[in-house]
Amino acid sequence: METIVLGIGETLVRDDRHWASWANWLGVPAHTLSALVGAAVAQGREATDALRVLRPDMDVEEAYRARAAAGRGEHLDESDLYPDVRPALAELRAAGVRVVVAGNGTVRAGELLRALDLPADLVVTSDEWGVRKPDPAFFARVVEASEAEPGATLYVGDHPADDLFPAAAAGLRTAHLRRGAYGHWWAEHPDVVGTADFRVNALTELVGVAGAAPGRPAPGDLGPARPAPEGRPPEGVSGPHPARPASEDGSGAVGSGRAAKVSYLRGL
Repeated sequence: METIVLGIGETLVRDDRHWASWANWLGVPAHTLSALVGAAVAQGREATDALRVLRPDMDVEEAYRARAAAGRGEHLDESDLYPDVRPALAELRAAGVRVVVAGNGTVRAGELLRALDLPADLVVTSDEWGVRKPDPAFFARVVEASEAEPGATLYVGDHPADDLFPAAAAGLRTAHLRRGAYGHWWAEHPDVVGTADFRVNALTELVGVAGAAPGRPAPGDLGPARPAPEGRPPEGVSGPHPARPASEDGSGAVGSGRAAKVSYLRGL
């Protein structure tokens, strides 16, 4: 691989602060909101549906703006990064791989990420590009940013509908990361197994993946590489969703940009 592109939420950045801050804003125990997020994930729905269970009439974008106005908006520091982020990205760059961070997030999230001075060649968010995952236009921008052919570019993410399927449809190589609620819950679903070129448990496994030929398992890979579908997501995957305004805060990582109700994954 010449370039490796990584998502943000639950790939580089933990969602703990994000959901804890929402629980605090709504005045509910953090565990209650976490349990509701887990239920939404297990049903293949948007994680932000958990907020609407607590407040059925809630406008998430409006609530996000209200929180920011109250001085309780986005925050991101070193403690929000997974511990394997810096060593993995540094190893990849030392190996001559171009490293790009590109995922859903606000302009503010991009500023906060760049302030961390990650070992990456480019750090950019969806709001800075004006298009959000899983829109195919986002992955067209990924191809441009990679400065390599799609077949020599690996996109790494945890979310099947936002990361894996649209990246594969764009002709990119894909690595599904077993991390976060979506990454763990859907890791063994046949569509995920059948689409991912590589499946990894940690970002430090990407150095082996970068040097692996398609069709062979890389060191630490969970299974052999499998060909991506030609030009389209697996059968039953929802089509492209229009870009929507960000609703991230806390970690600035994930939120309402996730594909709506990926019910084709139910039944795991």
